[in-house]
Amino acid sequence: MALPTYATPLERVWHWTYLVICTLIFIFLIAPILIIIPLSFNAEPFFTFTSKMLALDPEGYSLRWYRNLAAFGTSNPDAPTWADTFANATWVRAAKNSLIIGFFSTLIATVLGTLAALGLSRPEMPGRRLIMAILISPMIVPIIITATGLFFFYSSTCVPTNSWLGELLRPVLSSRGCLANTYLGVILAHATLGIPFVIITVTATLIGFDHSLSRAAASLGANPRTTFFRVIMPLILPGVISGALFAFVTSFDEVVAVLFLAGPDQQTIPRQMWNGIREQISPAILAVATLLVIVSIALLAVVELLRRRGERLRGITPS
Repeated sequence: MALPTYATPLERVWHWTYLVICTLIFIFLIAPILIIIPLSFNAEPFFTFTSKMLALDPEGYSLRWYRNLAAFGTSNPDAPTWADTFANATWVRAAKNSLIIGFFSTLIATVLGTLAALGLSRPEMPGRRLIMAILISPMIVPIIITATGLFFFYSSTCVPTNSWLGELLRPVLSSRGCLANTYLGVILAHATLGIPFVIITVTATLIGFDHSLSRAAASLGANPRTTFFRVIMPLILPGVISGALFAFVTSFDEVVAVLFLAGPDQQTIPRQMWNGIREQISPAILAVATLLVIVSIALLAVVELLRRRGERLRGITPS
C-alpha cells in the first residue's frame, strides 16, 4: 500500500524498513526452493553448482535426472518402453502409491471431517470445545508419537484369519489379519492426520454461514437431507474442497507414518526420497522435489481461487 502524501519522515522510514524486512523474510523462506530447482537440471551427479552451471553453459544443464525417474527400476533402463515404465519404474510405482493412498485417505478425511465440523458448529452441542481439541490433536501431537501409537495398535489388533470377518477382510489385511503393512492401514493413518485440516477449514467456512437459510428451507417443507445437499453444501463447498486439498497434501508429503506402517509394496514418493537419501545419493531426488514444488504451487493456487469464490458467495469483497 502506498504511503499517503501527508506521511511524516519517520513514517516513511518505517515503511521502507518494513518492506525490507518482509523482503528478507520472503527470500529466507523461498531460497531453498530457488536452489533446488536449477540443481535438478545439473548434468553432473552432484548436489552443487558446477562451473559450467555458474557460467550458464548449456552443457552444464541436462534433463537426465528427469529421464532417470522414468527409467530407474525398469528392465531396460537405457531405452524403457511406456509399459515398462508404468509397470516397473520405481519412482512411477511410488507415485501411483502416493496417489492411491492420498485419494482414499482424502475421501475418508473429507467425509468424516465435514460431518464433525457440522456437528461442532452447532452451539447446543455439549462439550464441543473438548471434542474439537481431541479431534485436532493429530495436528498438534508430534507425528512420531502418533505413528508409534498407530504401529502398536495395528500390530496388536488383528482379526483371526479363520473367522468370517477375517475371510471378508482378507484382501485388505496382512497375512496375520492385521492392518500393519497394508494399504488400508496407511490410508486410515493418513486420514487420521488429514481430518484436523478438514475440520478447521470447514468450521471456518461455517462461521460465516447464514443459518436462517436452513430455517427458511425447513419452513418451505424441505427435510434435513434436502436442506443439506441443496442449501448448505453448495455454500460451504469451497471450504470442503479446500480442506480436502490440505488433507491430500498432508497425505502426499507424509513420510514418518509410512516408515512405521507401510510395507515394501506401499512405498510412497516421500518414502522413496528417504530411501534415496540413505542408500543412493542421486540428483533424481532434486527432480522429484521440483515436481512436488510445482504440484504444491498448483494446489495453493486452487485453494486461493476457492477462497475468493467462497468470499463472493458470502457477499464479502475478495481481499
